[in-house]
Amino acid sequence: MNISRIIKLNRRPPIQILSVGFILISLIGGILLSLPVSSCSGEMTPFTDAVFTASSAVTTTGLIVVDTGSYYSMFGQIVIMILIQIGGLGYMLFFVFFVLLLGNELSMKSTLLLRESVKRPFTVEVTKFTIFIIAYTFITELVGAILLAFYLSKDFPLSEAIYSAIFHSISAFNTAGFSIYVDSFVRYNNNILLHIIVNLICIAGCIGFCVVFDSFEYIYNTIKKKRPNTLSVHSKLVYFITIALSVTGTLIVYFAEYGDSDLSFKEKTLNSSFQVLTAVSTTGFNTIDIGKMSETSLFLLTGLMFIGSGSGSTGGGIKIPTFGVLLSLLYSVLKQKEEVNIFKRRVSSEVIRHSLAIGLLSGLWMFIATLVLSATKSGTFIQVLFEVGSALGTVGLSTGITANLTFIGKWVIIITMLIGRIGPLGIGLSVGLSLFKQQKDKYQYPIGDIYVG
Repeated sequence: MNISRIIKLNRRPPIQILSVGFILISLIGGILLSLPVSSCSGEMTPFTDAVFTASSAVTTTGLIVVDTGSYYSMFGQIVIMILIQIGGLGYMLFFVFFVLLLGNELSMKSTLLLRESVKRPFTVEVTKFTIFIIAYTFITELVGAILLAFYLSKDFPLSEAIYSAIFHSISAFNTAGFSIYVDSFVRYNNNILLHIIVNLICIAGCIGFCVVFDSFEYIYNTIKKKRPNTLSVHSKLVYFITIALSVTGTLIVYFAEYGDSDLSFKEKTLNSSFQVLTAVSTTGFNTIDIGKMSETSLFLLTGLMFIGSGSGSTGGGIKIPTFGVLLSLLYSVLKQKEEVNIFKRRVSSEVIRHSLAIGLLSGLWMFIATLVLSATKSGTFIQVLFEVGSALGTVGLSTGITANLTFIGKWVIIITMLIGRIGPLGIGLSVGLSLFKQQKDKYQYPIGDIYVG
């Protein structure tokens, strides 16, 4: 590669470099998982299946074409764990971690890439916030692994319980949904303690690092009695909508699935809340057979997966703040207000434009992907819609059609998972910047009359 090409690559916008990075990591992971050493049988794994699993891990989705625990060897499972960790935090964070560990300083290009990949409070320096994210991540995963190990040691030998706890703690925090159990957590569908542990780990990863930092700061200032002390509008919005969706979703699933069931109130509540929380957090674990759920519940979960988790988190979806802005915009239009306000704060026109673009691009791709998968006869319409929603939201829940996807269907889901992880707007900007030359408007056209509605 000559110097001019290197300079040209170095001048590419950060979002393009980040997008290419995720694709390259998926391909490298696919190569590793296709090797004989990665499978229990010692045979090569078909490249498409290997790339599918690697992409699912890097995007922290959890959709699988083969059972993780029985098909992949210890080496293969460790590769998947590493891909989940890299994908959940973003590979730029790991780059920064090793640069700082070696005592070096970040270059201007690396700082720009980091700013693009990390959603942080504007008052916090990006490198310090990165250190906070890494520390918070590993502490949470460690505590989660210890709690799970204590619990699982009742059912498994200690070494097996520890390994399983580490794997599931990493998978839960990064909202990946990968499990080394063939039935995910169905065997524990009536255990309150395990539900609480797993859900807390998932919530810790899905609400967003910005919200976590803001919450820690709020608690610290409250203890120290510092003023002024209040949560940011962003944090309030994430907490409010997360709780609202979780409670409402749990009630709907409860009555849709167990209205006339003979199960106890405890079992109904646990299973309903777990499946809704795993959709809201975009984690993808399950305690019941998703394929046997009613169409009402599947459609609801599809909507929750489409909305997704908090911005700047390990989760996917269009993100809760985006959904909140779109709802507030609708409310303002119906009330004939000129401005969009949330918690007595005005939302900027740029945030509104980005929210509309994210919502429209996500909905458009979901339509295209569902159309293509329906044409390949991959399953019933609700099964296909659910699969696409799970991939786009990087959730990993499935009605059981993933392993039966056609060659085209698998690659459509791979692309959908990457779009869900990088972000539809990020992908759109990357493609747009590649195809079209960026330029500012030199003049304004007269307003044209367009009648909508």
